[in-house]
Amino acid sequence: MTQTKVLISGAGVAGAALAHFLHRDGFDVTVVERAPGLRGSGYAVDFRGDAFDVLAELGVLDEIRAHDTKMLGTTLVDADGTEAGQLPAEAFAGELEVPKPELTRILHRITEPHIRYVFDDSITTLTQHPDRVTVEFERGAPRDVDLVIGADGLFSKVRRLAFGPHEQCLRHLGMSGAGFTADNILGLTHRGVLRTTDGAAVYAFSAADPARMSVSLSFATDAPTLDRRPRSEQEHAIRDAFTGHKWIVPQLLDAMAAADDFYFSSSAQVHLDTWSNGRVALVGDAGYCAAPTAGMGTSQALIGARSLARHLTAAGDHASAFAAYEAELRPYAEANQQTGREGAAAFGARTE
Repeated sequence: MTQTKVLISGAGVAGAALAHFLHRDGFDVTVVERAPGLRGSGYAVDFRGDAFDVLAELGVLDEIRAHDTKMLGTTLVDADGTEAGQLPAEAFAGELEVPKPELTRILHRITEPHIRYVFDDSITTLTQHPDRVTVEFERGAPRDVDLVIGADGLFSKVRRLAFGPHEQCLRHLGMSGAGFTADNILGLTHRGVLRTTDGAAVYAFSAADPARMSVSLSFATDAPTLDRRPRSEQEHAIRDAFTGHKWIVPQLLDAMAAADDFYFSSSAQVHLDTWSNGRVALVGDAGYCAAPTAGMGTSQALIGARSLARHLTAAGDHASAFAAYEAELRPYAEANQQTGREGAAAFGARTE
């Protein structure tokens, strides 16, 4: 019997988890990733609810637990850095929190022996036929596959090619920011510190490496997303947002300029009438991003990957599988998006 050929765009959490489940169930899977290798940046990620069942089904739950950041809570401070309150660890760390690079590494390790990974390449064209999809790439030779799945994040290339421009489905929640690591000048030990004032927020925490801390500088904005603009423009926007801020903000801005792991992101959501188009479907942030303020991105990616794989395995055809997957998951995704909007508003974002 001929195996169903599936091409997944994106080697992140959703893509790797989906690849694992599909291979287990007899699909022929290839993953293409535009980065030259595994991405080693990103904040800690947390898991909630049914995500634990997915980790157990992947066979990695105990290993993931071994990388628990063991956060003890977050101290709230005022504009001058004076303590104003405390938040429990669960406020940011969920039921379990681990460094994102560790999760990515583990998922790649369990799939790499069985899955064809193609790094440093990207899809350029999708041409759908009644019985297949012809895919063209920036570097590799064209190929025909049965199904294409976009697991390539907020600015999904698959979504743009098969569903339309980003502007048609992205909803910016009025908050952007940067993340990077810096010297642990606050002396944090498995703790975080949060300062919110004048539409800007500073969050820092230290977990695995006591000499370093992860920093987030977020700000409310009416401007369009700067996610794909040059770093110089992103840093300029952050400096403008934090002009006149005291406490340790000037030191953090200096550390930002020197950081080699700087990344910029906007709190945005993806809203689509449908998550599939013919033989193409979306999973995770590519199809229904809830925004970082929801705190559900990783859990949603894992749960979505398992749901899509189960329906593709159980259904007699891809159209029925895609419809069942969406019917099952859409209420969950929409609830997470509501949480994301509420979270952005709580941080002072300029929501509609």
